[in-house]
Amino acid sequence: MPAPPVRTTSEAIDEAADALDRAARTLVPCPPVRTLFDEGDLASAYAVQRLTVRRALAEGRRTTGRKIGLTSPAVQRQLGVDQPDFGTLFADMAVPGGVVPAGLLLQPKVEAEVALVLARDLPQHLCTPQDVLRAVAYALPALEIVDSRVQDWDISIVDTIADNASCGLYVLGDRPVTLRTLDLSTVTMTLERSGATVSEGTGADCLGSPLAAAAWLASALAQRGDPLRAGETLLTGALGPMVPAAPGDTFEARISHLGSVRVEFAPEGSGR
Repeated sequence: MPAPPVRTTSEAIDEAADALDRAARTLVPCPPVRTLFDEGDLASAYAVQRLTVRRALAEGRRTTGRKIGLTSPAVQRQLGVDQPDFGTLFADMAVPGGVVPAGLLLQPKVEAEVALVLARDLPQHLCTPQDVLRAVAYALPALEIVDSRVQDWDISIVDTIADNASCGLYVLGDRPVTLRTLDLSTVTMTLERSGATVSEGTGADCLGSPLAAAAWLASALAQRGDPLRAGETLLTGALGPMVPAAPGDTFEARISHLGSVRVEFAPEGSGR
């Protein structure tokens, strides 16, 4: 019996991108895509991500910034990695009116973060938190709604990178805060679901500081020839554990010195 044909890396990248795209369109999660690659093949995982982003841009979607994932040491240990990852934000990921329509996501979870909006480019290959501070126009409280296209969140670092760092949606607060005298490592966060506290954390829980996380991202992208640009929004990573969301849930995060941000998940059958 002849041996099955050997799949090339290019074919595996296409297959992974197709599976993730199909899951997003049909709302039926796919099996882990890591089985298509060698263990820990981050280069191929990012190649899948770049392909899905190119396809999205070809469809007319517009980018608004980047997100950083895996900033929690506990999550890094869980996945056996020693570095964060990143994904691309699109304009249609911003939640209009703070309400997530029913039937839009597969298996959403919510995490509270600090968002940074850039006033200047960050082209440095070795970017420091001070470089980021000088480039930031203002900060906002944010909620990221992560959503894996992989069945049952059965993910490794390869799966989540390929899946655009498990990007789903995001919500930004509406009160910009400058960082002239604010140390983001000291901010505290409380996340409530329908009035009950479900997650807590601090700025220091995000790679030591959201500025440090943003510096890692800026360096990583500059080294890839795709530096951060003025006007982009950065979601810098979770300040506390992410929490599963269900239809009818309401989440509100309060981040000291930055204010609050809220999102509602429309009930099933509401048509919202």
